[in-house]
Amino acid sequence: MVKKLTERFRKIPTKFKEVFLIKPLVFEDYRGYFKEIFRKNVFLDLGIDMEFVQDNVSWSYKNVLRGMHYDYNVAKLVQIIHGRTYHVIVDMNQNSPTYKAWQSFILSSDNHLQIFVPKGFANGFLVLTDQVWVHYKQSEYFNPATSKVLKWNDPSVNIKWPIQNPILTEQDGGNLIPPR
Repeated sequence: MVKKLTERFRKIPTKFKEVFLIKPLVFEDYRGYFKEIFRKNVFLDLGIDMEFVQDNVSWSYKNVLRGMHYDYNVAKLVQIIHGRTYHVIVDMNQNSPTYKAWQSFILSSDNHLQIFVPKGFANGFLVLTDQVWVHYKQSEYFNPATSKVLKWNDPSVNIKWPIQNPILTEQDGGNLIPPR
């Protein structure tokens, strides 16, 4: 039986009204699996009414921490293609009642969860597996003039990371330390 289009993606709320997880329907059998990762008409029904203009993929080693990046003009739809991350979002909208509040999630290729990160929310991740491939869509083109970085261990936010000395770049708040 073919599921209705709106049943192919389940919306899961978070503590932020603007942020939510998306669980796609996964068709698994002895060969592996198939899933749709984006369908514009269904995402409109889920509340994502925007055009995505740029897709990105990052590949990282275990203990690499990427982020916390944000832009007041860019929303993102993030998913893990391979591996597992400790993914964190922070509300950086100064007029928001949840300003500088954060929430963490485990995103993985096993749980198939996607996260919708609205404009003005910082997001980043720590790699929990030997390597990870992260895919994300952006609502606007990357613009270094408007892109911002929140230091991963900013004391005013106090994110509880499951690591004390992650592998970072200078931009992300650390020294450039090659992982191998």
